[in-house]
Amino acid sequence: MATIRKRNGKYQVQVRLQGSAPMSKTFTRLEDAKAWARLTELEAEQIGLPADPRLLAKITVGEMLQRYRDEVVPKKRGAEYETIMVNAMLRHPWAKRSLAHIEGATFAEHRDARLRTVLPCTVKRELAMLQHAFDVAIKDWSIPLRANPIKAISKPGGAKKRDRRLVKGELARLFRTAKQCKGDHMRALILLAIETGMRQGELLAAKWSHINLAARHWFIPLTKNGESRTIPLTRRCVRTLRILKKVAGDAKGVFDLTREAVKCSWRRIIKRSGIEDLNFHDLRHEAISRFFERGLSVPEVSLISGHKDARMLFRYTHMTAAHVLAKLG
Repeated sequence: MATIRKRNGKYQVQVRLQGSAPMSKTFTRLEDAKAWARLTELEAEQIGLPADPRLLAKITVGEMLQRYRDEVVPKKRGAEYETIMVNAMLRHPWAKRSLAHIEGATFAEHRDARLRTVLPCTVKRELAMLQHAFDVAIKDWSIPLRANPIKAISKPGGAKKRDRRLVKGELARLFRTAKQCKGDHMRALILLAIETGMRQGELLAAKWSHINLAARHWFIPLTKNGESRTIPLTRRCVRTLRILKKVAGDAKGVFDLTREAVKCSWRRIIKRSGIEDLNFHDLRHEAISRFFERGLSVPEVSLISGHKDARMLFRYTHMTAAHVLAKLG
């Protein structure tokens, strides 16, 4: 990797690494030349040499992200959302810059600009995806970047955990407004979210083959934490699912809805109902809080919700203070 040549009474050292720009230095003493060569070779083995700008100049950030979108994203569970995220990033000016002229400061500016329009948790997710894209480019595609530029910048802190509960009358207003949507799928989706505590993605991915109405069990093969779970169904769930089954006919999926369709319908429902500051995911918080209010234990709620760490459920316990007070008398 290192070569030493004697020229004009001095020793010139050159260290080369494929895909990187060569490094060279001249010394008057041979011992100093050998020592620098050993240290530089060691550094090259650990972190690599500076990337060759001629190679990086041929690839833009956008081209790297397009390859990531087409080859890596489809294998991920959040493929639909991440595809939208990558396509949005491709519209930014920095996507047209070559990898030879990209650095952490570029994405620090992007981070600050995004924080003025979206929540910190959204920016954190975007940066995490970008960081993974650069990791894949370096490790799997042998793109000779010396370091991941996203790792060099600070990430925004997570947003405060939401604890939004439905107040009296809001659920009825949701149901009334959801009836105005085409078909009855949104009303059923809201009801099942409240009754089961399932995530929106879990509900939309559900197949009729996963549901045993006679045994009142719903099997969820793929969850956020990577493990499957089986949840019990209330009688209200079973009645709703029987109605959906009659309408579904031979369809394999429980819901013929996409995430984008649910997103648009939810916005219309919230606007027409006059309810403020309510996200669809808040229904999961409402459901889990209601489980505790019904007297279910932490292990029982964990079985339904899929939380692997019981400590994650502690944020729901403050919702039951009134019930505890009633028991104390």
